[in-house]
Amino acid sequence: MRTHQIRFEGALLERGFWVYVCRVRHKDQNLLYVGRTGDSSSLHAAAPFTRLARHLDSLPSASANMLLRHLWNHGHDPCLCSYLLVTVGPLYPEQQGRQDHQRIRDRVALIEAKLAQELGNDGYEVVGNHHFPKGNVILDRRYKIILRSIWAALKDRRK
Repeated sequence: MRTHQIRFEGALLERGFWVYVCRVRHKDQNLLYVGRTGDSSSLHAAAPFTRLARHLDSLPSASANMLLRHLWNHGHDPCLCSYLLVTVGPLYPEQQGRQDHQRIRDRVALIEAKLAQELGNDGYEVVGNHHFPKGNVILDRRYKIILRSIWAALKDRRK
């Protein structure tokens, strides 16, 4: 029996549109999972803390546990991994109407796809599918700041 701690900022409980990177270490291997909150399944945009919990849900009925599935596919026991969650947001608040939700969702999806692409180009092993949205989606003007923030947080703890 061991004692473990989780320390986090209360801001991670705030709903809205966020982007995040979860770095998973298993022995000497690092994997990155890039994600976002606010998807097509509802008009709600979850908090990053809630989204991470769903990503690691091991119940047989769980349907949003993509990170857990990637770990299993790589032959990793999720209970033997260590995790670092880097979040940026909320970039946008939850939206009231479907049209506004979809417009913001697509904008944040573009940020997610670009982050995954650039982190992969930087030598990280990025898991998951990161599709570029179709249509005329504008990249958020804060993208370079978001990317630099995530790079700094990952490099700071890369050792």
